[in-house]
Parts: sequence; structure tokens; C-alpha cells
Amino acid sequence: MPHTLFISDLHLSADHTHSMTAFQRFIATLAPQAESLYILGDLFEYWAGDDDRHDLFHAQVISALHGLAAQGIKIYLMQGNRDLLMGEALATAAGATLLDDPTLLDLYGTPTLITHGDKLCTDDIEYQEFRAQVHDPVFQKNFLAQPLPERKAYIQKLRQHSTIAKQSKDSAIMDVNDTAVAALLREYHYPRLIHGHTHRPDRHEHLVDGHYCERWVLSDWDQPASALRCDAQGCRVVSF
Repeated sequence: MPHTLFISDLHLSADHTHSMTAFQRFIATLAPQAESLYILGDLFEYWAGDDDRHDLFHAQVISALHGLAAQGIKIYLMQGNRDLLMGEALATAAGATLLDDPTLLDLYGTPTLITHGDKLCTDDIEYQEFRAQVHDPVFQKNFLAQPLPERKAYIQKLRQHSTIAKQSKDSAIMDVNDTAVAALLREYHYPRLIHGHTHRPDRHEHLVDGHYCERWVLSDWDQPASALRCDAQGCRVVSF
């Protein structure tokens, strides 16, 4: 049956051998059977800019995606909080299409909204303030004007700060806010919602203005790797 796959939060890096092994297995087995593949952010552990696509490890990932696209699989990329600076140069090299966040799809007759998910974590005020800063076009332009090694060093410091900050936060505030979810579903006329970011894979139902809306949370790949498979019959998780 024709179907589409959704994945997110792979956090691929040369240091994460488990995730890279799972990614290679996914590209060789499940992915070629799909019509389309949507990667909803955080493909990479971090992305300092498209001029880093020639790095040996990054080039391996990009080559794998390009090879999949050459088989006729449509690939779509969405920026996450870790790889916010993914741009058109990377997408072209991977044979992929870069999507806005969020994007509304007609998925086998079912309106489906896809997003990375971090914008929905509105209880984490500190993170949302940081998110607003790094999404600012002027900030991004100034950041990308710096030499690549300086950008990478800055991101490494941010990662260290984030790891420390998470240890002192209640885990609940790092999950999505139900009111924010309801507002997004209302804005897009009550679609199915698919997102990642929270690392809490599950299926939820939301009752919004009398409409039942299905919400799927994608797994991160630090756990046993999985993808969401959607077809005309609905969606289900597939592990590999």
C-alpha cells in the first residue's frame, strides 16, 4: 500500500554511532518502500551552516539521502532546534525539499499538520526566549557571517549550557502545552498533528471545539529507532 514515513530527532553526529547505524539501516530497508520521507527536524546533532555540508560525516548523511532521492523517494526536510540553520544548499545536495514549520499536508485524504514541535513547549519560558532570538533573521545573518570554526565552538558552548539547564528543569515544562496545541489545531482547522522534539513518543487525542484531533509524537533515535508510517488507513509506529 502506498505510504509515507515520518522521522525526527535523529541527532546524527560522528559521536552517535548507534543513531548512525540505525539511520543507515533505515535508508537501506524501510525508506525505499515509501512514497515520501519527511524528516521533522534535528536530523543532525547540530548544524552550523550549509558550508559545513562538506564535512566527511555530514557528507555521508547527505549522500545517503541523495541516493534515496535518486530511487524516486520524495524527501522533505524541516528545520529543528538543533539544525535551525539548514538551508537550500543542503536540501539541494540531499535531493530534498526544505519545508516551512509548520506545514499542512493532504495525507491520503486526511489533513495533517507537521511541525518540529518546540514552539509548542510554551511553559519553558527560558527556551522560548532563546528560540525567538535564534529565529531572528538578523541574528542568523550575523551568525553565519562568522568563520565556521567560531560558529561550531559557539554551538558547543550552547549545547553544554543546555545540558546543564535541563538538569534543573521540571521535565513537565519541556513537554508541549495543551493550550498551545489546541490553538495550533484550531488555527489549521482541526487536522491530525505530527511532531517531534519532546522525545516522548506516543499517540494522543485532543478534543478542540468539539473536534477530535489525533496527535502523534515521533521518537528520538537515542531510544530504539522508529518511524511513523501513514497511509490511507491511518498511522502506526514501525520499529527497526
